[in-house]
Amino acid sequence: MGLFLLHKADRQVMVVLLAIAVLAIGFMLMTGEDTSDGETLAVNDSTAIENKRLHSPLLSDETVVYEPERFAFDPNTADSTQLLRLGMQSWQVRSIYKYRAHGGIFREKSDFARVPGLTVKQYRELEPYISIGRDYQPASEVIAKKELIKRDSIYHSHKLAENETVELSSADTTELKRVPGIGDYYARQIIEYRERLGGFVSIDQLDEIDGFPQKAKQFLVLTTSQPLQLNLNKLSLKELRRHPYINYYQARAIIDYRRTEGKINSLDDLRLLRDFPQEAIDRLKPYVCF
Repeated sequence: MGLFLLHKADRQVMVVLLAIAVLAIGFMLMTGEDTSDGETLAVNDSTAIENKRLHSPLLSDETVVYEPERFAFDPNTADSTQLLRLGMQSWQVRSIYKYRAHGGIFREKSDFARVPGLTVKQYRELEPYISIGRDYQPASEVIAKKELIKRDSIYHSHKLAENETVELSSADTTELKRVPGIGDYYARQIIEYRERLGGFVSIDQLDEIDGFPQKAKQFLVLTTSQPLQLNLNKLSLKELRRHPYINYYQARAIIDYRRTEGKINSLDDLRLLRDFPQEAIDRLKPYVCF
């Protein structure tokens, strides 16, 4: 009734305002669902685009993040995917490619340490997995080695007869060169490896010398076996590493064990360490004491 008490002009204004309000409410009710769907579609489209971007094969390698892996690789032939899998940065990979394109060759493991941005920690982690192929050795050294082996193996006189043998634990280079298949080169290799080991405990250890001729083993005997032993509780990291059967990480593990756990009483104490699988422990047994 109050509406009819107003003046005619006022009533007209009120009616117009009410009509506008009703229209506005109706418009909101009609478009609310469509707006919601539009927002949902926009979100879904945005997510789809983002997923597509992240998984697109056309992205540069700078956007791909690899969990570092460890496997044997030759820095002279490894492709970009392998280098990225090792944890290298894309700009480091480009530097390696550029170095190789200009005739650069990684001849030794230590050459890889010169890769731009490579830290000491990264190099130590990768060093055991670097494998330089023979194709990248200096040709002069390869030819000289082949000529030396050929001359010693074919032309050296006074070789042993089939029923004769040489004592591996005490033979000098002169005696070793009498063995068929062994000349100056392998005679020196046997002596040097015997000194590094501290003495042979098996003829089969000769297989650890690169390219050792198998036919020569039948002329060698090992009647005595008393190798020098390393005291794992006293030697420094540098001294431990000198032995062919102890690498850097194993030497580091021994030092850390002594610092945290105390004296090592047997190789069984190292059995739970990841750097000492059963094979490594078996090889070390004749060469260690406590």
